[in-house]
Amino acid sequence: MARVAWLAAVAAVLAVTACSAARPAHEASPAPSRSATATAAPAPAPPAMPQRSGPPPVPGANYAAGGCGPRPLLSGALPTWTASANPPAMIYVLGRHQQVAGFLFGFPLMAGRPQPFTDKILWVVRSARHGAPLRLTGHPLNAATPVVRSSWSAGSSPGNIYPSDIEVPAPGCWRFTLAWHRHTDTVDLWYVAHR
Repeated sequence: MARVAWLAAVAAVLAVTACSAARPAHEASPAPSRSATATAAPAPAPPAMPQRSGPPPVPGANYAAGGCGPRPLLSGALPTWTASANPPAMIYVLGRHQQVAGFLFGFPLMAGRPQPFTDKILWVVRSARHGAPLRLTGHPLNAATPVVRSSWSAGSSPGNIYPSDIEVPAPGCWRFTLAWHRHTDTVDLWYVAHR
């Protein structure tokens, strides 16, 4: 069992290292409104992918390394309700209530202003937007501050999507609450230090 845990930790480190060299260039997206306060202390290295006792929450999906909090990152098969948005085949996070999926264009995500890279996340929401913006509030998983806020318009298509580019001031596990037209969900995302 210890050998399996050790191999999983090595695989997670190799996956994060390999992905950090292949970040895509910045893609244009609508200008968000943002605000951030204070700076958090440096965070430890990302946790190894924990052993999961059950199948992924999406049939045909696989657990992916590099996540944090109670909801792991996923790859492979996508939730059927995201089909109208035609999301890309990449690592994604599924909201705690399975009402939102975030597709990580910049993986791993980097704290600060990771130029020339991007921390673009394409959010696909399960419920109709009805023209409402996506309002996002984030903070470190086990702390109330610092707080990051942003708002993204509902003017993108196809499907119920919100392109975003979220900057956090410090690495670590961040919890985000997303709200749109009477709906909310939460996700946890790991940010590494900008190199």
